[in-house]
Amino acid sequence: MDFSIILSDAIRSGIGPIAAVYALAAMGLNLHFGYTGLLNFGQVGFMLVGGYGLAITVATWGGPMWLGILVGLASAVVLALLLGLPTLRLRADYLAITTIAAGETLRLFYRSSWAEPTTGGVFGLQRFAGDFYEMNPIGRGNYGFWMVKFSARDLWVLIVTWGLVALVGVLLALLIHSPWGRVLKAIREDEDAVRSLGKNVYAYKMQSLVLGGVIGAAAGMMQAIQVQSASPDSFDPVVTFFLYTLLVLGGAGRIMGPVIGSVVFWFLLTFLDSALRQAIDAGYVSPEVISPAEVGAVRFALVGLALILLVAFRPQGILGSRKEMLLSAR
Repeated sequence: MDFSIILSDAIRSGIGPIAAVYALAAMGLNLHFGYTGLLNFGQVGFMLVGGYGLAITVATWGGPMWLGILVGLASAVVLALLLGLPTLRLRADYLAITTIAAGETLRLFYRSSWAEPTTGGVFGLQRFAGDFYEMNPIGRGNYGFWMVKFSARDLWVLIVTWGLVALVGVLLALLIHSPWGRVLKAIREDEDAVRSLGKNVYAYKMQSLVLGGVIGAAAGMMQAIQVQSASPDSFDPVVTFFLYTLLVLGGAGRIMGPVIGSVVFWFLLTFLDSALRQAIDAGYVSPEVISPAEVGAVRFALVGLALILLVAFRPQGILGSRKEMLLSAR
């Protein structure tokens, strides 16, 4: 087994564009769950409308990319309003049910034959991010360190996406340490007490839902740009639960929690995948025990086991505190 290849693959995945996309999406979810106590199980829906807002505007309607970005962000605002208006006055579980249903409904709608002229149906839309890559100032070639190399194209996506993560992190840090952010954290702990002080809890929840949804839409756009494709099945409900996994791993209610969680999650996932495949090729693991086709499932099982142990022995995650993971018992 070549551990240098295993380690370099894991590092490349842990700091690569997909890790940045998930970190960005999880930052929006952290605002919902970690700071406001909103049980949003449909963050992938915001990613979907963001990615498709960009793709449809450019690929279907022939509009400029900047307009597609605005459409994607506006779509997230509309979705947050549609989800929040009827549910945020009710108990937290109503929002959870509504959001997970909305995410799956949107996915099925976008892949339907009825919407195919606009959305591309099950095949989605491709080749709509040309303007983004034309702005790439990095010359052709591979860049990086040691065995961790990225193409100029991937490096450009990586720089922009991690730049967005840094920008959103600074914005959230400023907001969370402002009076507005302190109200959000108070709502998470006891919204009745906040209401008794004359604060409009409903308005604060809606603002949090909208802002977190917009961040999720930005992540969806970067995911679509990175693969040059917007496909409905890329936004299935499993994505949201991956986001919760890395949020719990890094620590909810911490600005850097989603970032650390995403890096560690993708590092471990790729490390296990590469190590298992090399162990099978080297004969250390019999194909009768684990076949190459089963490696994908086994690696998720092992990561799941690690998460169970984490929740059992350190439920607050790597950076968090136990209190940040607790919602009101009401």
